[in-house]
Amino acid sequence: MIASKTIAPSFGLNFDSASVKLRQVVKRTPLIYNAALSKKYECSIYLKREDLQIVRSYKLRGAYNMISSLSSEQHAKGVVCASAGNHAQGFAYSCKLLNIKGTVFMPIITPNQKVRQTKMFGDGHVDIKLVGDTFDDCANAAKAFTKENDMTFIPPFDDAKIIEGQATVGVEILEDLHAFDYLFAPVGGGGLIAGVGAYLKTYLPTAKIIGVEPEGAPSMTEAIKIGHPVQLNSIDPFVDGAAVKRVGDHTFNICKDVIDQMALVNEGKVCSTILKLYNEDAIVVEPAGALSIAALDEYAAEIKGKTVVCIVSGSNNDIDRMQEIKERSLQFEGLKHFFLIRFAQRPGALKEFVNHVLGPTDDIVRFEYMQKHNKETGPALVGIEMQDKADYERLIQHMTQYNINFTPINKNDNLFGYLI
Repeated sequence: MIASKTIAPSFGLNFDSASVKLRQVVKRTPLIYNAALSKKYECSIYLKREDLQIVRSYKLRGAYNMISSLSSEQHAKGVVCASAGNHAQGFAYSCKLLNIKGTVFMPIITPNQKVRQTKMFGDGHVDIKLVGDTFDDCANAAKAFTKENDMTFIPPFDDAKIIEGQATVGVEILEDLHAFDYLFAPVGGGGLIAGVGAYLKTYLPTAKIIGVEPEGAPSMTEAIKIGHPVQLNSIDPFVDGAAVKRVGDHTFNICKDVIDQMALVNEGKVCSTILKLYNEDAIVVEPAGALSIAALDEYAAEIKGKTVVCIVSGSNNDIDRMQEIKERSLQFEGLKHFFLIRFAQRPGALKEFVNHVLGPTDDIVRFEYMQKHNKETGPALVGIEMQDKADYERLIQHMTQYNINFTPINKNDNLFGYLI
């Protein structure tokens, strides 16, 4: 282990205590050099594979560290958590190991795979309640339940013991790679990057810490911009492991001092990264687990020639989501487009569209006529998939040339959400 003081002077976190406690509980995940990414970005890139953790994410570290620190009286009364999935699984596994009763609150939208896994890891030690559409709604219900039943709430990120547990990811990284230039870490509530960032700023202060959030849930980005945590009015829940409306107060107080930059990544870019990792490296990651790698394009010039660590935070991805992941990726890459097309009411109009408007590699992947209120045929919803995004401009030119009455709907959020 890297020589250290028991208490990090700047942050008041006991890294050593958490590291010793967790060494017998968690799997020491590998730090793996990735040749393909290193070649692409002309640098040395290492992946910290927390997707290979016992519960397939780093969340076990913080959950066990906090629960095991409670008194026997608190254990007897039981513990409660709210989670989009990964914290729930770490919590459930901890309850099993410590032989105590736990109650897990999860948002209704939580992938079924994560619900099943939580039950499996708890092995009869946890009850699951599905409440609310977002993590924040679910958390409010969990805290009310905790108070009513005089139990102990185990937060997913905003507690010193949770942060200390997550910091052990950084302890292991620095033990395996004594020096590096950049660390990219996903950010949800801020527990992981607060812990790892505090550890690295204490013992490798030259490393730049880059936090990565999905564009649809920029809670840490906004908090740092404003100077305090802020409640977002709405978020895109797709990157469920990193989609929170408000970061923690405790995590923010650390993050504002340890994060060098925040990066936002489009959800479609996350999907493309998931597919590339699977197809090229046989690595299965969940959306939040892909965030750190998805941000590399934005930093390509800056990291050239450097040594970079990306934390792959988890692999709890439901196979039922793969079609949506592919769909979002194709749209982000500019390879799939949807239109409302009002075909001329004459024989051969559709045949003309197929033969003269579409390119040789364009493919109609969706076609349906919309019904008007009077049951007359309305415009057609047409989905077109292409092999090269440059073909889109040619398609638009052809539709204009042949006087096709069309409305692109990919970038019309309201219309797209309603129709697609």
